[in-house]
Amino acid sequence: MTTDAVDRRIRCGWIDQSRLSPDDFELYCDYHDTEWGRPLHGSTALFERVTLEAFQSGLSWLIILRKRDNFRSAFDGFDVERIARYTEHDVERLMADPGIVRNRSKIDATISNARVVADLADQGVDLSELLWSFAPPDRITRTRPADLSGVAAVTPESTAMAKELKRRGFRFVGPTTAYALMQATGMVDDHVANCWVPRAEG
Repeated sequence: MTTDAVDRRIRCGWIDQSRLSPDDFELYCDYHDTEWGRPLHGSTALFERVTLEAFQSGLSWLIILRKRDNFRSAFDGFDVERIARYTEHDVERLMADPGIVRNRSKIDATISNARVVADLADQGVDLSELLWSFAPPDRITRTRPADLSGVAAVTPESTAMAKELKRRGFRFVGPTTAYALMQATGMVDDHVANCWVPRAEG
């Protein structure tokens, strides 16, 4: 765990102040305190998180946070219908954009995933409802982990989510990425026991 020298609040240990610049520490704390582990609903918001988690694969989440606004601008606010209509010209535009992670496979996957989400919507399947159907029933009441050693990387629920998403046609969403998504969007609460952030309802 780490404590902010200014406000003395104890936070989860993945925020290591000694390894971060002041700006990055502030960015990470803001994300941890106000977003990570808080329930997030809505197809657009969750499509953004699915996309960013996929781009984060193999990289530091801090890199994604630094580029988040650029991602939003480059991908039209993560508007699924617009991204689903992207052409090769858009791929070339994105590959030339230094403000995002320029990975052709992940860009292609984002466009493909948008088309899957659009098709699901046409079938009456809401992405938010689909993803939340994998949240464990005890997500609000289960005991928080004592420290980072008690935080899983993969769970049966994330494995089932990844399997279903793959069956639906999603790319770049394996069990580990699915669990990171579940943690980030409040489908599970993996704040450590002494972390100052209160449990969230909803």
